[in-house]
Amino acid sequence: MLRQLALLLHLLSAMAWIGGMFFAYFCLRPAAGQVLQPPQRLPLWTATFERFLLYTAVAVTLLLVTGIGMLVQTGFRNAPAGWLVMFALGVVMAAAFVFVYDVLFPLLREHCAASAWPAAGETLDKIRRLVLLNLVLGALTVIAAVSAR
Repeated sequence: MLRQLALLLHLLSAMAWIGGMFFAYFCLRPAAGQVLQPPQRLPLWTATFERFLLYTAVAVTLLLVTGIGMLVQTGFRNAPAGWLVMFALGVVMAAAFVFVYDVLFPLLREHCAASAWPAAGETLDKIRRLVLLNLVLGALTVIAAVSAR
């Protein structure tokens, strides 16, 4: 029963994180770029990240805790190779998230508060590239998870 709960939390967290990145990258980003100028668009991103990154921090924590828990329960030696790949990719994704959360997002917030739109745009572009990286790694993680069966 506890393993099923861990797996459920693991999957829901992955869906929230990857789904949120997909929405932001492929839906919100092009729409905001199409209809808003930087003085409106960049504060929108700041307000969006204010919410999204908090939820994602919870999701990343749950992913790591449940993933490590299930790996320890199974044993690293007994775990399918796909699980180990999933774990390694998850650690890289988490590191990229922490960099966005702790370094880039506060910078974006500061630039927006100062109406420094070019600097805010450059910071947002760095975040965008890390989101794309994490989307690709997230897709590879799902492939690894499916191949582990």
